Amino acid sequence: MAVSKTRELLVDVARQLFAKNGFENTSMNDIAVIANKGRRTLYTYFNSKDEIYLAVIQSELERLYGRMEEVARKNISPEEKMVQLIFSHLEICKEAVYRNGNLRAEFFRDIWKVEAVRKTFDKNEINLFRRVMNEGVDKGIFDIRNVRLMAEIAHYCLKGCEVPYIYGRYAVQNPEELCPYVRRMVMRQLGKNSSYNSI
Repeated sequence: MAVSKTRELLVDVARQLFAKNGFENTSMNDIAVIANKGRRTLYTYFNSKDEIYLAVIQSELERLYGRMEEVARKNISPEEKMVQLIFSHLEICKEAVYRNGNLRAEFFRDIWKVEAVRKTFDKNEINLFRRVMNEGVDKGIFDIRNVRLMAEIAHYCLKGCEVPYIYGRYAVQNPEELCPYVRRMVMRQLGKNSSYNSI
């Protein structure tokens, strides 16, 4: 088995065990046994359980970014891309948290550890927003003077929406009901007809 395939297998097994049993109740030996690999093989790839936990978070973030990249490549208008990027981000975060069962408690408890792993994802997401916003500016749909700053603001606002979205704390539970409000917000803040078009 190729090196990357072995590593992927170990990360996936760890994710499943963390989700089922929680981080504290999963040992490196458990991961090795379920993956049908020796402990020596496991320690070839990961020095500790913390390291494999961070690799699990990284794999979830890579999955999220892959889905967002698909949206950015779609042949749709820049404003629709922004709306879909926002919902892709929120839906995949929610899916990842719920898919991982007991791991979600550790995810929220160790948010600073997660933040350390998120740095690359955050940078990539900001660049993705910049790309879509520049596309909108080039097509005359968006009126943004400082695309870099606006992309950063959009990213950090979206991060702030993650926990309330995951826990269903918005006035509506259905994404279809939320979508017109997000679309309106995107066009009001980024569009040519925005009252804030001097930004």
